[in-house]
Amino acid sequence: MRTYLANGAGVAAGDLDDDGRIDLVFASVDNDSEILWNATVSPGAPDFTDMRLSVPNTRAAAIIDVDADGRLDVVLTRRNAAPMLLRNLGDRRFVRDLLLPNHLIAYTIAFADLNGDGALDIVAASYQAELEREAYSSQEQDARGGAFYYQRTATGYLVQRLADSASTQALAIALIDLDADGRRDIWIGNDFDQHDQIWLRTNEGWQPRGDFFAVTSHSTMSIDWADLGAAGGAALFTTDMNPYDTSPQNLARWVPMMSVTAQKLTAGDVQLPANVMQLRDDDGVWHNEAARRGVDATGWSWSGRFGDFDNDGLQDLYVVNGMVALDLFGHLPDGALIEENRALRGDADGRFTLAPKWGLNSTASGRGMLPVDIDGDGDLDIVINNLRGSARLFENRLCGGNGLLVDLRWRSAQNTRAVGAQLELRTSRGVLRRDVRVMSGYLSGDAPQVHFGIARGVTIEGLDVIWPDGARSQVHDVQVGEFVHVVREDR
Repeated sequence: MRTYLANGAGVAAGDLDDDGRIDLVFASVDNDSEILWNATVSPGAPDFTDMRLSVPNTRAAAIIDVDADGRLDVVLTRRNAAPMLLRNLGDRRFVRDLLLPNHLIAYTIAFADLNGDGALDIVAASYQAELEREAYSSQEQDARGGAFYYQRTATGYLVQRLADSASTQALAIALIDLDADGRRDIWIGNDFDQHDQIWLRTNEGWQPRGDFFAVTSHSTMSIDWADLGAAGGAALFTTDMNPYDTSPQNLARWVPMMSVTAQKLTAGDVQLPANVMQLRDDDGVWHNEAARRGVDATGWSWSGRFGDFDNDGLQDLYVVNGMVALDLFGHLPDGALIEENRALRGDADGRFTLAPKWGLNSTASGRGMLPVDIDGDGDLDIVINNLRGSARLFENRLCGGNGLLVDLRWRSAQNTRAVGAQLELRTSRGVLRRDVRVMSGYLSGDAPQVHFGIARGVTIEGLDVIWPDGARSQVHDVQVGEFVHVVREDR
């Protein structure tokens, strides 16, 4: 398997047929993409029927209402082609269309209302290494690569180029408020020696801020974010390649690869070949606390995701690992670096420790991954798109506390699923914060449904929704274990 094929593909979750059950879309770098329709009848017994999409050679997958008709559509980025939109016609029928107005070969993509007009804008970016491997000329690379901002208008998209192809090795994109000014910014996580790229939203437009973080991962493969509450507030987590096992036997598997992929770090370089967890101090400055909190080394890591997997009200982490490439690991059987995925349980101090009893130590070489409640029982299951093997669903039976699921609808807006909304659940133990998003982690699309874990003995005092336009709603009489549907009707 060639190196960049081994980067694999993502998975997305969302209720595509509006039957109240979360469906799954799997991208595939060398086969057709596929929908798994959720046919689960009772909790604890997930069941699916499959449908091939006849869209091959795909990377990222997202489920989002692109045309604001109330039905969730499917978006797939593709190798050697522009992103594909599968417009949902209902009754499990789709029509194919190109998503973007130019021929960008996007590796990864993200959606959010970035200019506050109520419509979902798009940021998409290419992966220069793959363009080179596919033998595109320099002129073709420049024409079809780079990082772009697509501002949604009444008649289509206004296109702004943020970065050229040569400076874009994008594996992940996060659209979040980095400088706490109430506006979402753009963060592109780049592979290799190419620094991550950040553009802050200002009154004058997008302003590049390459020096925004004091430390970043060297090869940023995944970006996720969560609120750790009293243990640290907002946290940003990026994955990189850093062996969790430093025994001589394991390092012997890594060293030959390191000798041929020497990093070109310079004096004062902000890049660190490790996972990074950024937390913000009282002055609004981000600091890396990954080592102190026990999350800096998880292996050759792809998607790393927060989630309250044991329903105790605290965020946990799950990271999928492994690499397959003969030109990097030809000294290993089948050119495969086989590693366990890492499940890390969060505590009240914001530190993370391994949770081997959870049974999540798969060695199937995961790439895209999502925490999502598949069977509707109030806890987070985990779906992984593995390389060269079957996808896996880990059905949650940790039997911790209880869960609460929230689904937002904004019928009068183009942003019908309220992407970017902030949710604050007030409990007897403090406030739990979540957000509605489309993409995070590595190449994977989040379900609009938001999950809260509620520890045993904790009571709910109320739910506040801060909509993307700043309007607030209060939801009263929320009970543990409920699935809450909040519908905004503007008059």
